[in-house]
Amino acid sequence: QVQLGESGGGLVQAGGSLRLSCAASGRTFSSYARGWFRQAPGKEREFVAAISWGGGSTYYADSVKGRFTISRDNAKNTVYLQMNSLKPEDTAVYYCATTSSPYGSSWYQPLKYDYWGQGTQVTVSS
Repeated sequence: QVQLGESGGGLVQAGGSLRLSCAASGRTFSSYARGWFRQAPGKEREFVAAISWGGGSTYYADSVKGRFTISRDNAKNTVYLQMNSLKPEDTAVYYCATTSSPYGSSWYQPLKYDYWGQGTQVTVSS
């Protein structure tokens, strides 16, 4: 079992920044990568970013490229999502998740993830 806890969400004006954190505990050695997803009301959960265990591979959704940066601190078992130049359309509940799949091409798919956090709300006002 892996337990994930997100923090750092909140209310911010358009153009502002937030940094989300995802702390993990438990059998974290079984996870190959960690990802961030988001879900807005009435919409499906969508991929945001993912990072491999070593941090050497990162993936981003086109909608956040150049604005969001995913990073990790393995000593703290924590993954971060730095979000800059936020837009109202970034408003959603943000979830982190872990996957045991070693294939980066699969990290876009929610079904490939084994464990999920409870989520943290991000609201961007216009």
